[in-house]
Amino acid sequence: MPLEGSWESTALLTLIVFGPAIAALGLLLAPKRRTRAIKLLSLSATMVVLVGTGYLCFLLKQSPPIGQTDGMSAAGPAVVVRLPWIPAFGVEYFLGVDGISLPLVLLTSFLSVLAMLASWTIQRHEKAYCVLFLLLETGLLGVFLALDFFLFYVFWEVTLLPMYFLIGLWGGPRREYAAVKFFLFTLAGSVLMLVAMLMLYFSSDLRLLSPSELAACHAGEASPSEDDSGVEPRKPGESSERFGDTSAGSSDRPRHTFNLLALAALGQSRNLKQMPASFALGKAESKEKSSGVEGQAATLGPLDRPLLWGKSVQWWAFLLLLAGFLVKVPSVPVHTWLPDAHVEAPTPISMLLAGVLLKMGGYGLLRIAYPICPAGGYELAWLVCGLGLVSMIYGAFAALAQKDFKRLVAYSSVSHMGYVVLGLGVWSATAAVGYRIDAWLMGSSGALFQMIAHGITSAGMFFLVGVIYDRVHHRDLDQMGGLLHRMPSFGAVSIVIFFGAMGLPGLCGFVGEVLVLLGAWHYSAWVAAVGATVVILTAGYILWTIQRVYLGAEYRGPHPEALEPMSCREMAVALPLAVLAVVLGVYPQTVFSYAEPSVRQTIQQLADWTRRYEAAQPSAANLANPASSETQPVNFQQPSVFQNHSVTVADVDR
Repeated sequence: MPLEGSWESTALLTLIVFGPAIAALGLLLAPKRRTRAIKLLSLSATMVVLVGTGYLCFLLKQSPPIGQTDGMSAAGPAVVVRLPWIPAFGVEYFLGVDGISLPLVLLTSFLSVLAMLASWTIQRHEKAYCVLFLLLETGLLGVFLALDFFLFYVFWEVTLLPMYFLIGLWGGPRREYAAVKFFLFTLAGSVLMLVAMLMLYFSSDLRLLSPSELAACHAGEASPSEDDSGVEPRKPGESSERFGDTSAGSSDRPRHTFNLLALAALGQSRNLKQMPASFALGKAESKEKSSGVEGQAATLGPLDRPLLWGKSVQWWAFLLLLAGFLVKVPSVPVHTWLPDAHVEAPTPISMLLAGVLLKMGGYGLLRIAYPICPAGGYELAWLVCGLGLVSMIYGAFAALAQKDFKRLVAYSSVSHMGYVVLGLGVWSATAAVGYRIDAWLMGSSGALFQMIAHGITSAGMFFLVGVIYDRVHHRDLDQMGGLLHRMPSFGAVSIVIFFGAMGLPGLCGFVGEVLVLLGAWHYSAWVAAVGATVVILTAGYILWTIQRVYLGAEYRGPHPEALEPMSCREMAVALPLAVLAVVLGVYPQTVFSYAEPSVRQTIQQLADWTRRYEAAQPSAANLANPASSETQPVNFQQPSVFQNHSVTVADVDR
């Protein structure tokens, strides 16, 4: 029985996610020898999904961000679908889209069309290739649309096997090694994420959320029926207590949840009811544990209970989620699978791997790790920013040292995704600035824009490398040269895309990088200054690559006669990417008009949490005289962002 969501939202989101999988099932019935028909059907399926995601833009423009009651517009509800799936464990088929997920859903569907068009050169086991390709697209779309943690994890794992086989069967000479390395690294990150998910699930309790918060999180419960729960329906006038009504709060059994929005509300202690004694430490116990810091923090919410070595459940969960997501980003030191996977993967799969798969890690940090586990993000901001900065520098230097064209592009992805990690990690909304969110919002918005920009430029660069490789069958930069004269249209498109990756003003790469560095400046001027030097390194390896490949001496490698102009199909793949690189650089509001309200809501909620968290920490005077802090209890039930509460310095003083 549906819990939430109109039929239009249900049909649209389900079609977007499972449309490719349904087409893949249809392909299983197609004769294997009809390779052209199989590829056309696969291309049609990706185009239908692209049209559906385009329609989402019109729906979302009239909807508030998910979890907000007074968002961009009150004209319509958030685009969500919520159906029971495994009621015994609170697992739901819960999909939704907002300004954070919509740009990534559009990027996935758009690049899937181009990658499928680029797959026309696949000449072996075409039917199996197309089936795996469509299953991969379903997994990618599901990751960006799932709002149930269990469902998110299922889609996350769905992407693993198709990518493993696509690299292992259609890749280069060392494809088996690259596929196994990709599988093991990704599986290790998934295990860490699974442990964190279980920790959060068994620490959660929906009874603690107020009715208004439950409604905002889409965590309300419909009356169960005998058909779907095995329990007879509630009779009129009968108490809702025995049915576990979350708004009643009278049941002694905890109501665990995988709902990402509800977990975020619990992690940030938004609009909690009076907490049961099992979750709160008494005053005497708090005094025994420490000078008061741990005891006060433990009363913030169910995820703040101490777990190990004085750190809370959400602190450890954040650390596990961070490690799991950084594998997918990838960030130093868990990046080593990426160059091998990129070099050995076929060109269309490299496009999806760099353009979409890497964004799953950044999206997980923004959607899951920070909102649900703010304590870990707050205390480990130095670690996140440090890893992002190291990845930026290391990836740029490694790219400078490469002689393989494709490996150079792969290391450039490590460097560019480091901007994403840095932008998300700059937790600057603290008491020192009156909990203003401007700088942090700038960094997070820049990180999201950088994911989109990198998705466009990296997919374009890998495709262009593939165009050359299909002709001359090598990627040695030392043997390249003069391609701009032999292939003028190819050279023109390449220079636009490579300059976009370099961050040239007026192209898409510039906007995200500048916003991230400006946001980092308010966190640490040294971090921003060191990060700015990466711009010089990036310009170095991009310009040197253009000089060696497109300009300079004549081509010196094998098969010079094969250097023919691009075909219409190849131009149909490369030209839209070049156009988008210009459009997003000139008019970035195309992305920000959708992303900014949702990112602002997320950052504002975290700033409100920071205000409450820092207010709970004893001052220097209270540490010297603990008795004084007992006479000034901290009010943990502060108004949330849903009530349009504006945070000021005066509020903190009160």
